Amino acid sequence: MSHKTLPLTDHYDVKRGEDGHRSLRPLVRGFNLTRIPLLNKGTAFTEQEREELGLDGLLAPQVDSIEVQVERAYREFLQQDTPLGQHVYLRDLQDRNEVLFYALLSRYVEEMLPIVYTPTVGDAVKTFSQIYRYPRGLTLSPRNIERAEQALANVPLNDVRIIVATDSSAILGIGDQGFGGMAISIGKLSLYTVAGGVGPDKTLPTELDVGTGRQDLREDPHYLGVKHERLRGEDYFAFIDKFVEATIQRYPKAIIQWEDFAKDAAFDVLERYRRVVPSFNDDIQGTGAVVLAGVLNACRLKGETLGQQVVVVHGAGAGGAGVAAAIREGMKREGLTPDEISRRVFVLDSRGLLTDDRSMEAYKKPLATPKSHTDGWRGTDLLSVVQEAGATVLLGLSGVPGTFDELVVRAALANTPRPLVFPLSNPTAHSEALPEDLLRWTNGAAIVATGSPFAPVEHGGQTFDIGQGNNAFIFPGLGFGAILARVREITDEMVTEAAYALAAYTAEHHPQRTYPPVAELSPASIQVAVAVIKQALKDGVATEFSLRPMDDAELRAFVERKFWQPKYLPYRP
Repeated sequence: MSHKTLPLTDHYDVKRGEDGHRSLRPLVRGFNLTRIPLLNKGTAFTEQEREELGLDGLLAPQVDSIEVQVERAYREFLQQDTPLGQHVYLRDLQDRNEVLFYALLSRYVEEMLPIVYTPTVGDAVKTFSQIYRYPRGLTLSPRNIERAEQALANVPLNDVRIIVATDSSAILGIGDQGFGGMAISIGKLSLYTVAGGVGPDKTLPTELDVGTGRQDLREDPHYLGVKHERLRGEDYFAFIDKFVEATIQRYPKAIIQWEDFAKDAAFDVLERYRRVVPSFNDDIQGTGAVVLAGVLNACRLKGETLGQQVVVVHGAGAGGAGVAAAIREGMKREGLTPDEISRRVFVLDSRGLLTDDRSMEAYKKPLATPKSHTDGWRGTDLLSVVQEAGATVLLGLSGVPGTFDELVVRAALANTPRPLVFPLSNPTAHSEALPEDLLRWTNGAAIVATGSPFAPVEHGGQTFDIGQGNNAFIFPGLGFGAILARVREITDEMVTEAAYALAAYTAEHHPQRTYPPVAELSPASIQVAVAVIKQALKDGVATEFSLRPMDDAELRAFVERKFWQPKYLPYRP
């Protein structure tokens, strides 16, 4: 029987002994056992397990430790010629032996994060139909949405706690990618496990394939998605409604992370469902939180407060709007009035500064600057806004490379001895500026952080580490905390607390940096999860009330105890 048709709870049962250690009793034997990624140990099955589980003669004679397997897999990883080839290798490994995949990823997370996530995942998305190997996760389309409940029943997991769902309409900076967006959902959930401690059997990547607006995909005979125009309006929301309803029925404890929805749908989907099912939008809220954390640390490095800054956000999509909202909330916490904030946070789209006399999408209106604030300005393009507003912080979320040019950056430098310049657009080719240029133009004065990974920069005899404002510092801990607290809703305050927890972690462990090293995703996520749980209890949305009597140390110990580790459990017959 194919392992893909078996409910996972029919594969094994778990027993915890009197010593507290867990063991597995597999309900599948022999060859089929090696075809279940979550149960397969490969060459690490012991001699006794091989005899008792019908594996004798089916495996190489050598019995390996997981450490030896990791090093063998790492050598194979290094033999791949391209980042995309490395991505495909890791995905194949995940589909063969999930515990080994996570043991490898945990060991080399700083090296492999750019491969499983941005920027290489952008190439995986664009070529997903070509590199497709094995089914993973849930795919819903107009062809089966009326059977959503049955489709979810077919998923071989019975206790999913986190779902990353995308309609692939606005992937990174590369736009509509149709069915290829499944690569994003898979990649993000890999980070939930390696950085956020969520067991892989508790995760479900989901592609909501509502069609594509790209004619080239619809006409490509090798494209694996549905080949019609995207659903819109009432048809679109009827589709999402059916997905949400079926999900609640199948997985009542699950949280949904909405991922890479185009700006016109992202805000509507979030508001429509966030109180129906615990959910958040990573592009809006996760991006806002991680940027706020970096800006708070950069202000600390300057010896100033957030409320003293004048912030220009270039890009008014979902990410830019989320960042502007987060910065405003941070200033509000520092005691600034709404009018004071409106004179310190400026948001631009492709037409220039958002002002309240312009026609614009509904979600942009709260971000608009009163037109009266710009009376007498020479213009409302990026350079003019930096000059006229006296900007000290430049945050790029436009997806347009080269936007932060030398004139713009020198204009910011004229306003402050140490400008904050964060070109945050992904993937790397869409970054608003290169770190080496920013440091050269400012003679090393700029505080720089990016969205994609960049190597340290040598300038003037100094080495500058480039902090990466990666959402992976926020969403795994946010989701893990929400899962452990069993929340009814993910509140805005929980997201904001995640930002301040990340900022506090960086200040404590890396006081000269804007973000921690990517190698510390896990400890940073634990601190974020603790803060999220505390805020959920404060907000009254946590239903796991056993957490309430815990102090901070006990709560941290609880989170660490629940953090899944990539280790093989012993099998019993």
